[in-house]
Amino acid sequence: MLFATAGVLGAQSKNLDIYWIDVEGGASTLFVSPSGESMLVDTGYETDGRDAKRIMAAAQAAGLTKIDYVVISHYHADHAGGLPGVAKMIPIGRVYGRSDEELEKANEKWRNNATEAAKGKLIVVKAGDTIPFKGVQTTVVISDAKGITKPLKGAGTANPACKDAEQQAAVGPENQRMVGLMVQFGKFRLLNLQDLDWEREMSLVCPIDELGPITLWHASRHGGLDGSGAPAFLSAIHPQVILVNNGPRKGMGQVDKTVKSTTPGGPKPYEKNSYLRMAKLSGVEDIWQGHLSLLDSDPAHNTAQNQIANLEDTADCKGNWIKASVAPDGKFTITNGRNNFSKTYTAR
Repeated sequence: MLFATAGVLGAQSKNLDIYWIDVEGGASTLFVSPSGESMLVDTGYETDGRDAKRIMAAAQAAGLTKIDYVVISHYHADHAGGLPGVAKMIPIGRVYGRSDEELEKANEKWRNNATEAAKGKLIVVKAGDTIPFKGVQTTVVISDAKGITKPLKGAGTANPACKDAEQQAAVGPENQRMVGLMVQFGKFRLLNLQDLDWEREMSLVCPIDELGPITLWHASRHGGLDGSGAPAFLSAIHPQVILVNNGPRKGMGQVDKTVKSTTPGGPKPYEKNSYLRMAKLSGVEDIWQGHLSLLDSDPAHNTAQNQIANLEDTADCKGNWIKASVAPDGKFTITNGRNNFSKTYTAR
């Protein structure tokens, strides 16, 4: 007789495995813990089931027979659209999300996706809550526009970059009220704030840095850092590696001219090109991208092609993922699903 525990078929890894699934500029990330439990953060677009099928392919590659936890960061089509399709293909356990506060009518469908997948038992999380993802510390650092008030371990000091820092008007409400996570496995710390805006980023690190330095930053706004990626925030989190879950024509390379500075005395200068803002950060060792930006394909504004999973436009895209495998000692290897190119790092 064959037994499968915690939704895993076959041998379990001692590592934390992470799959950044290509959903063409949406977001979907699958975590598989050493215990065999799994957590899916966001589900991409509805799009004819395309993204649900790609998520299922990653789940099968990981040997999963169910997904234990689903976290929907916020109720936008590119983050919650694929959930019904996923639920039809593989059993899912608990579903987490934000509250209904300030829910815009245009987003009710995507909230309903989460409610239906949870069979009416959607778990609303607040800052400071944890997801019971066995073996991996998973903390909600912001939800419903309210961040943690107790610093995480290694944080809690004044952030000198806050003085005279550029400030920007709120973008929202959905991108302000989203659920952001800190995922920690040994020394490895991953921060995923999805589409959180500049104003809320600043609230997490100014005047006191509540987060501390991280190992891997899942770049906000799909790498399109107009309205996010505040320099004072980036200085505080001090990422070692950056993963950009962009699309060929979404996120990195986009320019949003509607962003409004609210800095007293006028805007402060900062690097406007999103890729360069990330690449110039002190301490950044590497950047990986889901897609080559076809909005700005200048090689100087994209990472090395070996570290880009998809080079084509959506119509011709095979949906290659990027995978990280994190060992308990802090060593982690990132692999490009397109060409199997990989690099190994040691968490600082």
